[in-house]
Amino acid sequence: MAEASVLAAPSAHLVDNSRKAIWAAAIGNLLEWYDFGVYAYLAGLIAAKFFPNSDPTASLLAAFAAYGVGFLARPLGGIVIGRLGDTKGRKTALVLTIFLMAFGTVGLGLLPSYEAIGVWAPILLVIMRLVQGLAAGGEWGTSTAFMVEWAPQDRRGLFGSFQQVSTAGGSLLGSAVAAIMTSSLSQAAMLDWGWRVPFLLGVLLLFVGAYLRQNVEETPTYEASRQAAVDQPVVAGLPLGALAFGFTIFWTIAYYTLLAWMPTFTQRFAGLTPSQALWSNTVGLIAMVIAVPFWGALSDRVGRKPLLMASAISIGLLAYPLFSLMTNGAGLALVMPLQILFGILLALYSGAGPAAISEIFPTHLRSTWMTSGYALAVAIFGGFAPFIATWLIQVTGSPVSPTYLYLLPAAVISLAVIWSLKETAGTKLR
Repeated sequence: MAEASVLAAPSAHLVDNSRKAIWAAAIGNLLEWYDFGVYAYLAGLIAAKFFPNSDPTASLLAAFAAYGVGFLARPLGGIVIGRLGDTKGRKTALVLTIFLMAFGTVGLGLLPSYEAIGVWAPILLVIMRLVQGLAAGGEWGTSTAFMVEWAPQDRRGLFGSFQQVSTAGGSLLGSAVAAIMTSSLSQAAMLDWGWRVPFLLGVLLLFVGAYLRQNVEETPTYEASRQAAVDQPVVAGLPLGALAFGFTIFWTIAYYTLLAWMPTFTQRFAGLTPSQALWSNTVGLIAMVIAVPFWGALSDRVGRKPLLMASAISIGLLAYPLFSLMTNGAGLALVMPLQILFGILLALYSGAGPAAISEIFPTHLRSTWMTSGYALAVAIFGGFAPFIATWLIQVTGSPVSPTYLYLLPAAVISLAVIWSLKETAGTKLR
């Protein structure tokens, strides 16, 4: 009996550490993506404060361009912080991303406007977005690796899905805070000082960073492969990084088109007020957050590929007719159910995706190349999705043109990558 309890103790200790690590990483990830994403929901106010222009569309394009600049730094963050995650540990990299994100977000909330300091206002705004981009570039892949490596072999889909639950939860929190602020304050108060409050809340990340640094252990899988990350040339992972890049193209375009850009679209073309647009988007995000772990758990039973392909095919084919319906002026009664549907369909990809992309790589290359491949795709295709969507509408004159000129081709590319991958559900993590 004594021998049995000695043998059982490490297992109980491992389970306890696993739960603690997942929760700490998920909460940190949620707050980081809240910080990074809240900019999109306040783009109209930011445009007025930092990019004043007599043409509202030109001002909004400038604000979304600054939004996209944050994504340009993500590949650099992915390479540098991802490599740090492979050589020094996932925990070290995660703590660094949290403190960088807190600095960039709180700094953005404290910036003087264009009216106060002129051209320095947009310059400093871009610098803060670059700092946020460095942090976000290192965060996604490192936190995904951290969660998946702590997961039991037969539950990586479920455990990995909490990466996307926390990512979507961050967007949900940002959308909800923006909705509460715009509903509670007058438009003049929001323009004057209310827009700063959501950014200043980024200071909460400092407490999470301190907790991570002191209370969470490194993943056992990483510890077992630590030396291999130092010994093997980093370029060995380049072909696998290319697969991660293609895998992410649809994922990121769908995410930033159907979520980050959607409040702008529904205000301009579906007849929603700013408050209605944000609340509708919030409900869609709630649906996604609820659905993600169910799809993640299902991917452990039926495989990753069926769910990934179902998401890409359904969104790719349905986006055009559903966006066309929204432009007919039916208002909130139609827009909200459609956003719920999009959230559930995107959750198919987001539920199976974190485990599937992690399983492409061996442990000693996972943080570097998963982070880099993902971040590069997001920088090129996702970060500028609101800008490109706005530009496509302006050029074509069609409010639904982003669905067939941007979203559908992305679905086709990622489908080809998914088709080429081996099914990895239930297999041993390399």
